[in-house]
Amino acid sequence: MGELSVSLGLWQDRPSIEALDTALAADELGFARLWIGEMATYDAFALAAALPGRIPLVLGPFAVAVRTPVQIAIGAATVAELTGRTVEVAIGSSSPVVVSAWHGRAAPTPARALAETAQALRTLLDGGRADVDGTVVRTRGYRLRAPAPGGPVTIAAFGPQAVRVAGRYADRMVLNLLPPAVAARLVAGVRDAAADAGREPPRVAAWVTAAVDPDAEAMARLARGVVGSLGVPGYGEAFAEAGFGDLVRFARTGPSPRELLAAVPESLAAAVGAIGTADDVRSRIAEYTAAGVDEVCLVPVATDADPAGRRTLAAVRS
Repeated sequence: MGELSVSLGLWQDRPSIEALDTALAADELGFARLWIGEMATYDAFALAAALPGRIPLVLGPFAVAVRTPVQIAIGAATVAELTGRTVEVAIGSSSPVVVSAWHGRAAPTPARALAETAQALRTLLDGGRADVDGTVVRTRGYRLRAPAPGGPVTIAAFGPQAVRVAGRYADRMVLNLLPPAVAARLVAGVRDAAADAGREPPRVAAWVTAAVDPDAEAMARLARGVVGSLGVPGYGEAFAEAGFGDLVRFARTGPSPRELLAAVPESLAAAVGAIGTADDVRSRIAEYTAAGVDEVCLVPVATDADPAGRRTLAAVRS
C-alpha cells in the first residue's frame, strides 16, 4: 500500500467535538497526515491550531469562491508557526450550496478560479509577493510576515476541467467518493495534463470512507454521506460511471432528501468506500494504490459502536 492518512469525517449527525478524538487517534496510530476539511462544522485553521499532535496537517480544501489566496496563506502560516507542525493547504470549487446559499458569493468559473488561486498561493506560501490581476483573483503587494510554510498546493479535482488545472498547477490532486476504476482514469488524465504542460505530474490522494465491521448505524451514515453529492456536477458523473446513473438522474429531478436517501442502495457506499472486515478494507486500499493513488486518506465512520472511528483506524493499522 502507499501512504495512509486520515481525514476528519465531521459527520453532521455526530457530536462535532468527536473530530478531536479522531485527530488524536490518527496521531497516536502514526498515520502519515491528518486532513482537516472545512464545510459546515469548524473553521479549519482554528481547529488545526487547537489540536495536539505532531503528524503533518493538510488544511482544506478551501472554497476558492469564499477564501482568498491571502487568507489561506495567512491561515496556514499562523497554524505552522503556532503549532510547529508541517502545514499544507488544499483548494477546491466546493458546491453551489456552500458558495451561493451559505456564503452569498457568486460562483466564478471554477477552472479559472482554481488556476489563479493555485498560482497566487504557490508564491505566497513560498514567501513571495503575489501580484496577480486575474479574471477571478486579484491581489497585490502582500507578503507573509510569519515564516512561510511552503509545502505542496493540493487541488480537489473531479471534472475534466479541474483535472486539467491540477495537472498544470497542483503539487497534489485529491479525489473523493470515487471507485478505484474511476480514480485510475483521473490519475491518467492528470498525468496527461501535466505532460502537456511540460511538468512532473502531481501526486494523487483519495479520500476513502472506511468502516470495519459496520453495523446498521454505520451503513445509514454512509448512505447519508453520499446523498448531498449525487446531483453535483462531477460527482454525479463519477457515480454514473460506477453504475448508478439512474440514481443520479433521479437526484437531479429534485426529490426531497428523505426520498433520495431511501433510494440509495448499500452497494453505492461500498462502491466508493472501504467497508467490511479489516482485511476487506486493506484489500480495498490496495485497489486504490493499484489505480495509481499515492496516498489513501481514510475517513472513518463514527458510530456509537465505533466512537470517532478509532476501532476502524486501529484495525487497519494492525
